[in-house]
Amino acid sequence: MITELIFASANTGKIKEIHQILGNNFIIKGLKDVGITEEIPETGNTFYENALMKANYVFQKTGKNTFADDSGLCIDALNGEPGVHSAYYAGLPKNDERNIQKVLSQLKNIENRHAKFLCVICLILNGKIHYFEGELKGNIALHPSGINGFGYDPIFIPEGYNNTLAELTSDIKNSISHRYKALEKMKLFLSAKN
Repeated sequence: MITELIFASANTGKIKEIHQILGNNFIIKGLKDVGITEEIPETGNTFYENALMKANYVFQKTGKNTFADDSGLCIDALNGEPGVHSAYYAGLPKNDERNIQKVLSQLKNIENRHAKFLCVICLILNGKIHYFEGELKGNIALHPSGINGFGYDPIFIPEGYNNTLAELTSDIKNSISHRYKALEKMKLFLSAKN
């Protein structure tokens, strides 16, 4: 049975990644597919609050099963920053390159480069709310490297690897990422429902 879900995002890179991870039993529609073009407010203080805000916004507008993710980079030496502010860390408009430069300048001369990507998914299925979480531990590189991926991928070296996420193939990235881990939990949950 094919499950149709609306993913509360207009980020085509993320939508493509989610298609690859969830597979053919799911039809995933992005915000543009359902006529939502406005920015959805993300004013929460936690990944859980932001994921719920986004999913709920789309669910209220469409009445359809929806999921949203909120994810970010949490760096030990920066007390968990950029965290929920990852997308806009260097200010508006959001800019991956400026965000990366800000992180690198704040970690200048700091030895502890431990970090993790955290992803929280909020799924609203038949009006009920469910959460799924995934994390990917690693370290921040000294300088950006690689052209794949988006966001902080060029400076994040996952545990057990010598390359940044932006240097890994999408197949490898999609099999270890924080989003993959959270999506796998959601996929198992939905499969059990069918």
